[in-house]
Amino acid sequence: MPTILDVRTKSQVEFLNITDRVQATIHSAGLQEGLACVYVPHTTAAVTINEGADPDVVEDILSGLQRIVPTTGYQHSEGNSPAHLKSTLVGCSLCLPVSGGRLTLGTWQAIFFCEFDGPRSRRVLVQLLPA
Repeated sequence: MPTILDVRTKSQVEFLNITDRVQATIHSAGLQEGLACVYVPHTTAAVTINEGADPDVVEDILSGLQRIVPTTGYQHSEGNSPAHLKSTLVGCSLCLPVSGGRLTLGTWQAIFFCEFDGPRSRRVLVQLLPA
């Protein structure tokens, strides 16, 4: 059964660093070697890995997505089609190796929950698979 991480966003569009929460899930389960699968069960949110050291990187990504995905010209009546497109572009799941009880991330990498239609209460599922 996956662990559910509750996430509360405060803005319409934002990235939240959830690396420590995923790592805590691995630690609590005692997983030493295997995989951590991170999944977002929402159609207007996503999860990604990118630089966690410089907050300007997140701002650049959000700005780039804003330029790529126009805000008008859609048929979906709820008005959140840009959020659906951004979720599709970024993706709803990750599968990360775990070694020695730790996520195997690069020096600057972090796991981000990506909100594109907030603010909302959201869920992130973490399924651990032993080697």
